[in-house]
Amino acid sequence: MSAAHFNSVHLAGRVIDPPSFSHASHGKTIFRFSLSTERLSGVCDEIPVICREEVLSPFCPTAGMRVALEGEIRSFNNRSGKGAKLCLAVFAHNVDETEERDSNAVMLAGAICKKPVYRETPLGREIADVMLAVNRRYRRSDYIPVILWGQCARYAETLPVGAYLAFDGRMQSRRYLKKTEEGNETRIAYEVSVSHLIEEITGTAENAAAAVKRDASS
Repeated sequence: MSAAHFNSVHLAGRVIDPPSFSHASHGKTIFRFSLSTERLSGVCDEIPVICREEVLSPFCPTAGMRVALEGEIRSFNNRSGKGAKLCLAVFAHNVDETEERDSNAVMLAGAICKKPVYRETPLGREIADVMLAVNRRYRRSDYIPVILWGQCARYAETLPVGAYLAFDGRMQSRRYLKKTEEGNETRIAYEVSVSHLIEEITGTAENAAAAVKRDASS
């Protein structure tokens, strides 16, 4: 993975549902569960978590248990024809029981792969929607929807496709109604909300290359 691309997540919260079988990948059994993390506003995000079976071997989280984990955001194409076409989940490298307060911290850096969409809410808040491609090993990438606010939104609007964007933020969930042939269906969308930009990497490819060079020489 390029030093200019990184993908790191720390979560602490309460288990909503116990782990259940998700799928098998490269001979490994993958389990899935949901984690609730509370924002300062009191709103709770419901974050989907996946992990290999061996990650849960020391203990198996139960509903209501408080856990903390480290991992990265993964994206998947949903080919079932139902629900969102792009699915996000946190791939956990470790999961441990904890007394830590709720935490939801994301650090991402990657390349903008679609022209940022700038808009204003009915209340006048400035927002920019960005699709970020973050490289991982074996020539694969994760495509992660990102939302920026205020001055960050205005800045993102000026960035071209291919520009690097690096930031701290949080992963959040949002419920919405989707009209289908069977009627209205409640779905959950996931995105990363930006807290602040990491300016020494964000911007042009030249800025990112310079940051990589500084990192290699330090």
